Amino acid sequence: MPLAEITMMEGRTEDQKRAVIQKVTQAIVEAVGAPIESVRVVIREVPKTNWGIGGVSAKDLGR
Repeated sequence: MPLAEITMMEGRTEDQKRAVIQKVTQAIVEAVGAPIESVRVVIREVPKTNWGIGGVSAKDLGR
């Protein structure tokens, strides 16, 4: 059972997250020949205040 864990900053729409799940699943199926029903994708959203870029939080950078 392949498992892909995606970590990204909060703020994506439900449609965007659905697209990530679909495309990552398809990439795994194509790359390793896993049955689609065996692929798992987990999206972890990190608050902007907890995401640092160059020593500054993404929230403070206005991202």
